[in-house]
Amino acid sequence: MANKDVTDPARMEKIVSLCKRRGFIFQAGELYGGLNGCWDYGPLGTELKRNLKDFWWRKTVQERDDVLGMDGAILTMEQVLQSSGHIGGFSDPMVDCKTCKGRFRADNLETSQCKEKPSVCPGSSPKCELTEPRQFNLMLQTNFGATGEQIAYLRPETAQSIFCQYKNVLDSNRIKLPFGIAQCGKSFRNEINPRNFTFRSREFEQMEIEYFCHPDDGMRLTDEWLETRLAFYEEIGIPREKLHILDVPDGERAFYSKKTYDIEYEFPFGIQELEGVAYRTDYDLGVHQKGAGKPLEYFDEETKERFLPHVVEPSAGCDRTVLALICEAFDEETLTDEKGKEDIRTVLRFKPTMAPIKVGIFPMLKKNDEQVRIAREIQKSLQKWMPVFYDDGGALGRRYRRQDEVGTPYCVTIDFDTLGEKGDEFKNTVTIRHRDSMEQERIAIDALLPWLLERVR
Repeated sequence: MANKDVTDPARMEKIVSLCKRRGFIFQAGELYGGLNGCWDYGPLGTELKRNLKDFWWRKTVQERDDVLGMDGAILTMEQVLQSSGHIGGFSDPMVDCKTCKGRFRADNLETSQCKEKPSVCPGSSPKCELTEPRQFNLMLQTNFGATGEQIAYLRPETAQSIFCQYKNVLDSNRIKLPFGIAQCGKSFRNEINPRNFTFRSREFEQMEIEYFCHPDDGMRLTDEWLETRLAFYEEIGIPREKLHILDVPDGERAFYSKKTYDIEYEFPFGIQELEGVAYRTDYDLGVHQKGAGKPLEYFDEETKERFLPHVVEPSAGCDRTVLALICEAFDEETLTDEKGKEDIRTVLRFKPTMAPIKVGIFPMLKKNDEQVRIAREIQKSLQKWMPVFYDDGGALGRRYRRQDEVGTPYCVTIDFDTLGEKGDEFKNTVTIRHRDSMEQERIAIDALLPWLLERVR
């Protein structure tokens, strides 16, 4: 079994630096010193995150007959969270250090760092003086309306809006059990100690499915969804050997869960959870049926049976998965030129479907008007289908390296052969350079779009 405590802080530091330098992720409000636990995605990070969400939606909703989508409100009624048990029960134990004035989760001290002595955990230094644990409310409350008397909360999870709309979705669509409702959206938690870059944040995005089923099918479907989700991660470029399955034991599961699997990934800061697949039984629909005083039972026309559906919930962290994609893709390759000089090539080895930029387009010489014209025409023709990047600045090798560093899988170069200046054999062809192997091949301009679409979608 992999050691959860094995970390590589030097690698993580390089990844964080790259994310800022190349426009993947910035600290929110950095101009004013930064807002702890909140992050802004730059141009490349936005494209990467959008690719992930689009692929998740395609695999989860578009390619399945048994899952529908919805987009719920972020502001959540107090009554909803009262029924769900969040109000009064959604909290973490917190301790204060009287010496360094730091605040930490009492159940996570071993993964935290003392502010005065980062090499040890809070409470491990003789100077540390920790308070007794007390419960800390994780929900963010807001007031609205003309007088500000109405209370609402920024949703702590996307699941509750799905449970509240389950009956409306069922009644307005021709669908039978088992079926699921999928949602991708923002959630908010007032984390005591946000840490590990974007991994634990106060504002984050979830990709959740609530799969409603007959009580007899819950355990079987939980195992099936686990395999489905593992296959998804392999498809986006996270290898199976880097994923770990934690079968959460009875005493550590949520009280309403009959079975929970955590899918974990080997981050540079340790093995941490990417997604949970939980069998929540009929708890959620049961508490909302009781709280609202309205029936939520399902009537099976074939068996004439009436029952409250059970729920299997695959719940993934979108931001955590983006971070896992970057960590998995990051590589530093040592190259040796013909003179024996070594050089480090930094490359993000994204799967083409996930890559923020699909293709770089380069005229070999920016002063050659014909090369520039053809390059611009290729750029315009491809932009309708995929994100591309035109670059005519600097040596060709440096342009390749700049695209390697942001994970662009292919680069197209328009050169003198394209113009037919060395004969007609390669006229109207371009050079395609592959990011991972750095190998090159020539292809006709007319064949370029279908060649790329086959590989990047």
